[in-house]
Amino acid sequence: MTPVHPEFVPDASLSREEMERLQRAIADEAVFADDLGFDPASVGGGGSNPDQTRLGDAGRDSGAATEGSDAAEAASDPPIVAGVDQAFTADGERAVSAVVASRGGEVVERVHAVAPTDIPYIPGLLSFREGGAILAAFEELSVAPDLAVFDGSGRIHFRQAGIATHVGVTLDVPAIGVAKSLLCGRPRESLADPLGEGARVAVEADESVTAPEGTVIGYAFQSRQYPNPETRHVNPLYVSPGHRVSAETATDLVERLCADYKLPEPTRLADSYADEVKAEVGE
Repeated sequence: MTPVHPEFVPDASLSREEMERLQRAIADEAVFADDLGFDPASVGGGGSNPDQTRLGDAGRDSGAATEGSDAAEAASDPPIVAGVDQAFTADGERAVSAVVASRGGEVVERVHAVAPTDIPYIPGLLSFREGGAILAAFEELSVAPDLAVFDGSGRIHFRQAGIATHVGVTLDVPAIGVAKSLLCGRPRESLADPLGEGARVAVEADESVTAPEGTVIGYAFQSRQYPNPETRHVNPLYVSPGHRVSAETATDLVERLCADYKLPEPTRLADSYADEVKAEVGE
C-alpha cells in the first residue's frame, strides 16, 4: 500500500514551523465525516478465543489473504481492519511499526518495518517521528484495509492532524485514532469521576485547537470499567476521527472493536506484535 498523497509523507528534515504548516494542509485535506466502503455494523472485535490471534488458513505473515475469493464473496465479507502500533528499541533510535490486518476477528496478515527515529518526541509532532516506519510497514501489506485503527490521536490534536489523520490522509484510507491520554481539547463534562462502562463524553475544540471552538473533535470513551469504580477504576480512551469517518462513527467502531479488553482488538494485537518484533531486532 503506497501513499496517495506523497506530498504529505513525513519528513523529519523539516523545521518545526514547516512541520506545523504541513499538518494544517493535511487537516484541510482530511474528511471528518463518514466516507466508508462498509457498514459499521459489520465490524466486530472477535472474542477471547486464542485462535483469533493466530493467522487464518488464508493468511500469513507478509502474505496475501484473499486469493481465490470471487467478487460476490468479497462483497459479503466483513471489512479488513488494520491495527497500527509502535515500539522502540531501548536506545530510542529505531521505531518498530507493526500492522496487523484482521477480517471478522481473524488475523489475515501481519507486517512490520523498522526505521530510525530522526527526531525526538515532541508533543503534536509524533507523526514525524513515527510516520516513516508506519508507512514502510503499510508498503509491506498485501491486503487493502478498509479501516486503520492507530494507537494515537486523530483530530484530537492542536492542528487537527494527529498520527491517524496524517497517515490516513497520506494513504487515503478511513482511519481512527485511539489514545490513552488527552492531548488537547476540552471534555464537555468533567472526567474527574470515573465513567461507567460504555459512557461517552464529547471532547470539544478549545483555544488550543485550530477547529472552531466547540467543535466535537472526538470522545472520551469508557470501553471497560470495574464493577465498583470508586475503589478501582479504568481510565477512558480518547477516540477521534483520523480520516473519512465522523467522531460519532469512530467511537461506535471502537466500541465494536473492543472485545474482552480495554483497547480495541486491532491495536492490542499490533502492540503485541510490535513487542515481538522488537525482541527479535534487539533491545
